[in-house]
Parts: sequence; C-alpha cells; structure tokens
Amino acid sequence: MEETIDSKIVDFIEEHHVLTLATSKDNTPYCANCFYAYAPSQNALIFSSDVETKHIQDVLANNFVAGSIVLETKTIGKIQGIQLQGRLRKASDSKEEKEINKKYLKRFPYAILKETTLWILELSFIKMTDNRLGFGKKLVWEKEKKE
Repeated sequence: MEETIDSKIVDFIEEHHVLTLATSKDNTPYCANCFYAYAPSQNALIFSSDVETKHIQDVLANNFVAGSIVLETKTIGKIQGIQLQGRLRKASDSKEEKEINKKYLKRFPYAILKETTLWILELSFIKMTDNRLGFGKKLVWEKEKKE
C-alpha cells in the first residue's frame, strides 16, 4: 500500500472538475455527476448536493461509494481516467465546513448563489489508467488500512 499519491494522479484530479459518483442502497446502484474541488491535504473531493437528492439519500444509508473522473477522447494513446472508492460524509464542524466551503467557492464562485450542503469524499482507493505512459498503464494508490 502506497502512502504517497503519485503526482500524475493528483495533477489529473486537479485538472478536471466532474465526478461521476456511484452509490448503492438496498442493492440498487445509482450514479450522479457532481462538480468537485480537490483538497490534497485531506485527499478528498468536495462537492455540493442537496440532502433530498437520490444519491445523498443513498449515502445516508451506505456511505461507501465509488466514482470515476475521465478525459473524453477517441485517441487511444491519450486515454486517461480514474476509478475511485471512499467514504462520503457531511462536514463535521463549523471550522471544517468553513475551510471546505472556501475551497469549493474558490473553484465554483457561482455556487454562492444557491444554498446547499457540502460533502467530503475521503478517498481510500484510486486507480488511474494513463495510456500516455504506455498502453493500459495503471497507477494505483490505496490508503493504508489501520489494524
């Protein structure tokens, strides 16, 4: 298990802004697209979503989620994408919420116009495919599991 995340993974996450979030509740999967900001110090994605949405209702029942971030291209040599897993939660206190709100609004200033809830996806597994490094090249990071 790798504690340090490869800079290629971090760069890719920071260059993009749309996460496809996959949830599951009562054995029924669901996907939603979310604009995100990356918090490298927490290795977390921050996004905004109303509590009433289907994906957040799913998360309230099962907060272990998966997702992907991809580059759309038809050129095989340029294919890049990330598959990820983690735990999703609402900000836990006012200090943390203020910090992530600042980060999110810096990336998406228009979000100030809508009152919504910010969510933190703490990443535990990331697999990046990057064909620029060789066909089918994979970079994998997994959070060290505490025993």
